[in-house]
Amino acid sequence: MRDVAIVGVGMTPVGEHWSSSLRTLAADALRSAFEDSHTDSVDALYVGNAYGATFSSQSQLGALIADYAGLSGVEAYTVEAGDASGGAALRAGYLAVASGAVERAAVVGVEKATDSIGADRVDARSVSLDADYESVVGATLPALAALVMRRYMTEHKLDLSAFEGFSINAHANGKRNPYAMFRNTLKSGAFAKAAMISDPVSLFDGAPDADGAAAVILMPVEPARVQGLTPVRLVGSAAGTDTLAVQDRQDLLRLRSLESAVQKALRQAGMSIDAIDFLEPHDAFTILTTLSLEASGFASYGEGWKTANDQAIGLTGRLPISTFGGLKSRGNPVGATGIYQAVEAVLQLRGDAGDNQVANARVGMIQSVAGIGSTSIVHILSV
Repeated sequence: MRDVAIVGVGMTPVGEHWSSSLRTLAADALRSAFEDSHTDSVDALYVGNAYGATFSSQSQLGALIADYAGLSGVEAYTVEAGDASGGAALRAGYLAVASGAVERAAVVGVEKATDSIGADRVDARSVSLDADYESVVGATLPALAALVMRRYMTEHKLDLSAFEGFSINAHANGKRNPYAMFRNTLKSGAFAKAAMISDPVSLFDGAPDADGAAAVILMPVEPARVQGLTPVRLVGSAAGTDTLAVQDRQDLLRLRSLESAVQKALRQAGMSIDAIDFLEPHDAFTILTTLSLEASGFASYGEGWKTANDQAIGLTGRLPISTFGGLKSRGNPVGATGIYQAVEAVLQLRGDAGDNQVANARVGMIQSVAGIGSTSIVHILSV
């Protein structure tokens, strides 16, 4: 297996792009990534997208985006893994280059949530749940997150305010990010008072669905150095799964898919969890952040919530997380989120993160999680 690096990155602002389409958003991100990598061609294009068929009535995104981005004829197809689609596409690109099957690959994540609104969007998102046992009886992703959060709160005797630090931190970082959807400050106390989406998941807990596209260019490390590029190495890449239906889990409060993916990625990188300088978790809900910290080994089981309250997760903390605002403040363009994380991690490791820079960042971990942990994709990046 060859060592693989990201040599170019690009992204669009996250928000409601009413006048843009899937193809235009993706092409804009790819154009920026090509410019950043000082190249204009690749051998393959991998597209991360979760809901093109249900949000936008559009599948076959590989051919569509390749043609529109001026890459017609290259190997191109879509990778889908629910909310983890971006991370899965990145892994597909990584494996293609690492194996030698492809010399240079582009990976783009794109989602157009505003093509579907209200109840239609909820229905469109529910195709990622278990159709026979969850969505058929009206379960939604926020409802399942609420079920898990209530169980966690009950077992550990917590009130809602115990989780507010995660959202406060995300917004503190997101306000510095010009690409973020919500750049407002979230004050202490507001979290628990927010309107409920699915009790106890509130408006200030769940990440907003959004439009956006992000892209990276991959190639082997040594040729990148010879060409004078600045490679950021993908030193760990792994995936794990758990039951699709939450009701089938042996332990409702353990993200076993993420445990597995983190352990495999660390083994591949030859690192311990202590080597990670910053983390980009899939913070679609604060309970997911809590459980992700525990599953990754950054906190003991039942104590992930404490991390939100000890100043450890800010840009100058022991483990900075959601350094550009995460899904909560930057926004969650679902199938693109994993690639946004990769772009943000590259900026951190290059020292190009501006006001969001983590000092002396050398190793970062990004996590894409589908549903409530049904699929997890983890990448470790290093300079």
